[in-house]
Amino acid sequence: MRGPVHLGPRSLAALTFTTAVGAAAFFWPFLAPPTSQVAAHAQDAPWLFAGLLVLLIAVVAATISESGLGPKAVAMLGVLAATGAALRPIGAGTAGIEPMFFLMVLSGRVLGPGFGFVLGAITMFASALLTGGVGPWMPFQMLAMGWFTMAAGLLPAGDRLRGRTELLLLAAYGFLAAFAYGTIMNLAGWPFMSALASNIAFDPNAPVPANLARFLAYCLATSLGWDLGRAIVTVVLTVTLGPAVLKALRRATRRAAFETPVTFAPPTRSPAGESSHADGHPDGEAPHMTHITYDPHS
Repeated sequence: MRGPVHLGPRSLAALTFTTAVGAAAFFWPFLAPPTSQVAAHAQDAPWLFAGLLVLLIAVVAATISESGLGPKAVAMLGVLAATGAALRPIGAGTAGIEPMFFLMVLSGRVLGPGFGFVLGAITMFASALLTGGVGPWMPFQMLAMGWFTMAAGLLPAGDRLRGRTELLLLAAYGFLAAFAYGTIMNLAGWPFMSALASNIAFDPNAPVPANLARFLAYCLATSLGWDLGRAIVTVVLTVTLGPAVLKALRRATRRAAFETPVTFAPPTRSPAGESSHADGHPDGEAPHMTHITYDPHS
């Protein structure tokens, strides 16, 4: 495997459906009628969490069946998810210092959108278990991190986008995506604020432009500093550690050869009269042996 894990029809369909469900989970309060009783996330999050796990399994199964991913890919998924989960408590969310984001950017870049979505969601799940952050917000964090990592795999690629140019591209994406992640996560809780709390709370009776203005004011007042800290840390780590991490990830994918086609060839018999090292075979192999060959650069 030289490049990202490619998406097949089933993988693409599973990702599209999962994305649609996630978008509905974030934006449905904007579409709810004024007479609806919107309660806390505690009522709907368990159902969303259960549905998300089923959709994640579908994405993994489709990716494995269509891309030829095997135990090596699953092992790499586990290692990267564990590493990302271990990085999250380092900053403990202090001033937005979350070093796991830069690893998700680089992993999504190398491994592609399908693998990236699964990696982002599983990493957030593992980190929530590690830090005790399991709650109604966790399904939304898994979705947002999955999108964050998946989009890194959709960035332009090519031989020209290597070296410093690639680092600048990833740093710029990480900077913008850090703000996008914070904005998306604000949507998970903002619609459930009481309208009497302040003039930046969600008002189901207000028109969409008015609520968008309220939401923008809410983001500026509550999360701008955290998002800025996350963006700066992501850029700094991407620029400083990015070359080494990208090289390691690409070397690991080449050695694993996740998508390398395996060819079974019949044994080659030596012509009569030629000397051999084992029963008349010039390569020193028994005539009944079958060669399994692969091209690690395919």
